[in-house]
Amino acid sequence: MNFKLSQIPERTTSPREFGLTMVMDKGLSLEEAKNFVSIGKPYIDIVKLGFGTSMVTPNLKEKIDIYRSNNIAVYFGGTLFEAFLIRNQIDEYIGICKDYGIDYMEVSDGSISIPHAEKCGYIEMLTKHATVLSEVGSKDATNIMAPYRWIQLMQDELAAGASYVIAEAREAGNVGLYRDSGEVRQGLVNEILTKIPKEKIIWEAPQKNQQLYFLELCGCNVNLGNIAPAEIIPLETMRIGLRSDTFHLYLNKDHQSTY
Repeated sequence: MNFKLSQIPERTTSPREFGLTMVMDKGLSLEEAKNFVSIGKPYIDIVKLGFGTSMVTPNLKEKIDIYRSNNIAVYFGGTLFEAFLIRNQIDEYIGICKDYGIDYMEVSDGSISIPHAEKCGYIEMLTKHATVLSEVGSKDATNIMAPYRWIQLMQDELAAGASYVIAEAREAGNVGLYRDSGEVRQGLVNEILTKIPKEKIIWEAPQKNQQLYFLELCGCNVNLGNIAPAEIIPLETMRIGLRSDTFHLYLNKDHQSTY
């Protein structure tokens, strides 16, 4: 940080094990990626090349190199994994990840139905090749799972070898963890946290009010995902109380000015 200021919460530093910020790149150009990294590098932990964009993105290798050369992990969105899986091309998917130097892989079933034991088998298999993130929750807004089911799936997928579980919200933040209005399913979140360590969950939270909810609930070092590139600095200020939404969150009231 550029200045010293008291009563700023202590953030984890890169390389982080928690307090992660995962950013969704839905099609940045090479120059945009460079500019994004130039300002956001200290606060970007993981970049997801969203859904199937990596298949149609020009200069893909060069873009991945921009991120990896700055010690930022990169992975292909879970939809691409599902697209290969449903076509029985999982070996090709692994080969492509290796060819592009991708050392994170997402296992998801948001668009297709995979028996859970089979999904856990893929997680276990892919841990031999990469750090695995597994996504829980459907992209179908009508598919609403009970909290106990979320917990069971997360527990099983962590046990199968996933380093983190991602709680589904899509890039819009209106399914899975959230109602179609974007409102957090608070009862669901609170029940999940009774059984799953918060350090092991990446909450997809593309909307500011969703980010604020998890910061207030879990603290400044909560793992947040699906953050837009332009929001990386605003989010970091909100994490440490330098935005009006969290301005009073970390202040010691005994030492506040009366002004």
